[in-house]
Amino acid sequence: MNPTKKVAFYTLGCKLNFSETSTIARNFVNEGFERVDFKESADIYVINTCSVTENADKRFKSIVKQAQKVNPEAFVAAIGCYAQLKPEELADVDGVDLVLGATEKFKITDYLNDLTKNDFGEVHSCEIEEADFYVGSYSIGDRTRAFLKVQDGCDYKCTYCTIPLARGISRSDTMANVIKNAEEISVKGIKEIVLTGVNIGDYGKGEFGNKKHEHTFLDLVTELDKVEGIERLRISSIEPNLLKNETIDVVSKSRAFVPHFHIPLQSGSNEVLKKMKRRYMKELYQDRVSKIKKVMPHACIGVDVIVGFPGETDDLFLETYNFLNTLDISYLHVFTYSERDNTEAAEMDGVVFKNVRAKRSKMLRGLSAKKRRAFYEEQLNTERTVLFESENKEGYIHGFTENYVKIKAPWNPNLVNTLHNVKLTTIDDDGLVRFNFIENFKD
Repeated sequence: MNPTKKVAFYTLGCKLNFSETSTIARNFVNEGFERVDFKESADIYVINTCSVTENADKRFKSIVKQAQKVNPEAFVAAIGCYAQLKPEELADVDGVDLVLGATEKFKITDYLNDLTKNDFGEVHSCEIEEADFYVGSYSIGDRTRAFLKVQDGCDYKCTYCTIPLARGISRSDTMANVIKNAEEISVKGIKEIVLTGVNIGDYGKGEFGNKKHEHTFLDLVTELDKVEGIERLRISSIEPNLLKNETIDVVSKSRAFVPHFHIPLQSGSNEVLKKMKRRYMKELYQDRVSKIKKVMPHACIGVDVIVGFPGETDDLFLETYNFLNTLDISYLHVFTYSERDNTEAAEMDGVVFKNVRAKRSKMLRGLSAKKRRAFYEEQLNTERTVLFESENKEGYIHGFTENYVKIKAPWNPNLVNTLHNVKLTTIDDDGLVRFNFIENFKD
């Protein structure tokens, strides 16, 4: 009798990748494999790649080396966005045995009949036009929250982005399957679901293999709010032009959706937004923020922004900085522009020197720290509900309020994956918030 084969996974990139890794891992387990931690010795190492940032590309080689160090004879497979965009490049990395593209990754066990190490990586990668079907996914087991995939692909043509080349056209899970997955998650005792996808505001397109919308994102929010057993629902990231007033109003009155929005801006300059081929101007973005704050004054609003895009002069960068400084937002995710093959932006004039990009990134990260601190200070002396995480970090437990304030308390295993009403009291030296329990909590 053959011993059970062990498989380990490493995920680079976004919440969507995490949801897909988790689903692929469950498929392995269902076929008789034993899942182990990536740091342990395994027969197969699967690396789910990302190609949004240059850094994610570079990390791939070091992760392969990490696997080989643990077990030099292990079979190494690469899947995900980078594997679709540059399969031959990954196949050439020493130690890589198999590279699977956008559609093949969900059938990975079909390619594992022979786990003999290859001299060269074997590539199975479709033309991206063939990535036109939908595979539902969600992550469980690693956290107190689950990432639920509701949509994949993107029809937008942003000039800096490779995601449409890596994931294909916009397509959605059926409403019935989303609800079924949410119900499966709820019975596992997970308290929070984070909706994820490439462009989730486009939900409904391609739901039944056609381009028209059978449902809308508003329909999705409305139906998910009815799923029993889920304490919290969180929208991970949504384009400002697809975040409608009706959706904001529904979230403000929702049973389970929390007052937290992450809305990509990318630039506070209309000139740069046009070069990026974004589908809005900064005035619309400002209107979305104002609408959210009007109906949910305590809402947390996160912002994606790119610095150093071709043609971004000092004046245009300062326009972005000043725009963000005046917005009632809570934190920034700052991305330093990096050239990506097969994108329009890579061929544009006005290249910004890398040292200038780094300086601008540092300035916006400083602004983000200021914004987060101001938001946290606004929340002091208010009553919130905290969901506690499962990790013991140097003797402390952390958690998040419904509006995404990160809290800290001495480690107590009885708090893990529980919700408690608290009063936020102080901000400590780490920039995290301390609290008092409102109800009597006993170990």
